[in-house]
Amino acid sequence: MSTASPSAKLGAAMAARRTPEQLKARRQLLWRELLTSLWAPLCGVGLAFLPYVTLIEMAPHTASWAQPLMKGFGLLMVLAFVGLLVWRTASRKESLLRTLRHEARELIAEDERILGRVKDKVSPAVAEKITEQALRVDNASVAGDAEALRAEVKTLELMTQEHLGAYRKQSAWDFVGGFAKALLIALIIRTVLVEPYRIPSGSMLPTLQIGDQVFVNKFIYGVRIPLMNVVPFRIVRAPLRGDVIVFNNPVNESTDFIKRVIGIPGDVVEIIDGVIHINGQPQPRTLVSADYIVHNQDDTTGQWFDQEEVLYREDIGGVVHSALQHPLRLPGREREGPYTVPADSVFVMGDNRDNSADSRYGLGAPGHHEVEYVPYGHIKGKAMVVWLSLGWGGLLGNLFGGTGLRVERFFEPVR
Repeated sequence: MSTASPSAKLGAAMAARRTPEQLKARRQLLWRELLTSLWAPLCGVGLAFLPYVTLIEMAPHTASWAQPLMKGFGLLMVLAFVGLLVWRTASRKESLLRTLRHEARELIAEDERILGRVKDKVSPAVAEKITEQALRVDNASVAGDAEALRAEVKTLELMTQEHLGAYRKQSAWDFVGGFAKALLIALIIRTVLVEPYRIPSGSMLPTLQIGDQVFVNKFIYGVRIPLMNVVPFRIVRAPLRGDVIVFNNPVNESTDFIKRVIGIPGDVVEIIDGVIHINGQPQPRTLVSADYIVHNQDDTTGQWFDQEEVLYREDIGGVVHSALQHPLRLPGREREGPYTVPADSVFVMGDNRDNSADSRYGLGAPGHHEVEYVPYGHIKGKAMVVWLSLGWGGLLGNLFGGTGLRVERFFEPVR
């Protein structure tokens, strides 16, 4: 059997003393623990979600087969989660072993931290005793003997308290450091990678339903520095016509909006009888339904109501999407614009054209009706995909005033 100096790190010293058979058994246990963890199905969905989003962003036409495949895999993972939960609840031995193994890992990790921090204050004989006992704990864990594991953990706990008790109290710096690391990771993910956003209103109907939860790609346009509202450098590309973006409202920075980019810097945008013209060219659209019904929600009461609109399929910058328009043109809206988009800004509109506080109407600022553009520095990112939907008519909606789980919208690409 290999040996290691007691002054070596506890984990390394333990690894050096294991036989090949013990190493193999430990690896098998590690994989078993990982695959039967309740986190395993969630991680599985996350790992599948990344290539799925990449695929539908790079090749939108693949969504016709990729979305059902992703839904099926997601359902399989849900069933796996439920199955694991039932099994772990029903199996008392499995539940006990998982608890004891967790306690064992935490205790061994604590001993390693202490020995690494105060190695000059602990004699080699004490380090040797703790290493040997930690090995006995590890072997009992691999063997799956709950009673033996409980006894060995208790012995290691008493030994740790006896020899390392004076160093066990976590310093304030350890606590602050651990909290700061977790906070930093969360901030990096939300600032640089992805951020969830809930659709609060019907301004993007029918593309996005009220209650849809979407993931926002934070890095495609460049890393935005919050509060300062600047993008120091571009990563992939600038916003394009047809992109659905989430942005910090420049006229009311306490709120975030989600709209579609219609005009980019230098464009002249004009809406004539509901038809969008960009640089004098009418954008293609076709009539789908003259009496299309969507479900909207009252902002004050939260009550759902039916809204009858004209449904079109519209093409903006090569992005084909749905758009709604009121059956009768509202007074003053027969001709809107022209609007010339300034540098480093975009002109945005909601897909629910006559029910959207967008660039045409000051982005919803009370009493403010002048055109407002969205500077690049206020754009948080591009909406990619619906990952969850709690909206009208979903599962169990009859129990919650019409709001239910909209399974059919899961993993719906945002177009």
